[in-house]
Amino acid sequence: MMRQVLHIDMDAFFASVEQQTFPFLRGRPIGVCSHPQGRTVIATASYEARAYGVKTAMTIPQARKLCPEITLVRCNLAKYIDTSTRIMAICSRFTDSVEVFSIDEAFLDVTNTAHLFGGADTIARKIKQELSGRFGLTCSIGIAPNKLLAKLVGEMHKPDGLTIIRPEEVPVLLEKIIVEEMCGIGPKTAAKLHRLGIKSCGELGRYPEKALVRIFGVKGVHLHHIGKGIDESPVRPYFHKPPAKSMGHSMTFDKDTRNMAIIRHHLFQLSEQVGRRLRKDNYAGRTVSLVLRYADFTTMVRQHSLKNWTNDGRRIYQTGLALFYKLYQPPRYVRLIGISVSNLIQQTRQTSMFEHPETLRSAVDNLNNRFGEFRVTRAQNMKNMNR
Repeated sequence: MMRQVLHIDMDAFFASVEQQTFPFLRGRPIGVCSHPQGRTVIATASYEARAYGVKTAMTIPQARKLCPEITLVRCNLAKYIDTSTRIMAICSRFTDSVEVFSIDEAFLDVTNTAHLFGGADTIARKIKQELSGRFGLTCSIGIAPNKLLAKLVGEMHKPDGLTIIRPEEVPVLLEKIIVEEMCGIGPKTAAKLHRLGIKSCGELGRYPEKALVRIFGVKGVHLHHIGKGIDESPVRPYFHKPPAKSMGHSMTFDKDTRNMAIIRHHLFQLSEQVGRRLRKDNYAGRTVSLVLRYADFTTMVRQHSLKNWTNDGRRIYQTGLALFYKLYQPPRYVRLIGISVSNLIQQTRQTSMFEHPETLRSAVDNLNNRFGEFRVTRAQNMKNMNR
């Protein structure tokens, strides 16, 4: 039986939700961001703003320059998560195989259920009708024999598109698609393929697999499959959550700074947040990475692997601070700092000669969960601000 996979992608999701919440925003160019008055970037732009060239991850000054009349709206993540959850519940009416790809994207495998609803295309239209009627939102849907192709064709006719690709149409389509348009091929890989004379997916599929493996390693097999339009990965329901690869937090300072007390204070808070997330999901990690961005947007990254796994915010901070001192070039001003932990293992517990450190961390986590972030914190966090 031929697989039938749907890729659903909400159109300008954050911006569209805000436009439905506040009718006066409809038809106007808007940009959703974390702090409209701060130094941040556009999380999502409405299609009215995109018409001026405003894009995701663009800075506020850049967006205003392209579209002086843009309205900036503060991001309300709780609202978007709630709407996303309701959307996924609608999708689940048509199949048990719903994979949440992101807050505004999902894959549905309807191979075994399409006949119950009149076919995959009928399911797609019913979902679009339901989302429009209940939320006033539009989405673009691609239908294909696998996830790779469903995502590809779903992005071809945005917004509010519905595109179907059948197996016999795949070879012709791949001749027209440039490699960088395929999910799984980033800019660096695409540039390397171009140097090999490979521009279209059709050319990639005809390139000898052994040669790709020699050049790209094991990734060469995956690239060969992409060029052929082959993707055997299953649609994984939401309860099959893949293990986390890393956990981290970053922040952009309100003003560029070289004040070490401020930098230490925020690095400590970020480290504690990372440790708390690790403990919440029962993870520990060995590799600590620090990201440092200067005022001129020069970005530097450095990491260090510990001998033992940890989920202790203080240990993460100490390692991150040491990395900072190795990276920092005084008297340059710092714009952004971030810290993350990778090389994770799950279902572990921080070992200690005594039991009380782990118990104390758990108690502090519970208090902060109840009363708010950093209501209870280490004395060192206060010292950092006073140095």
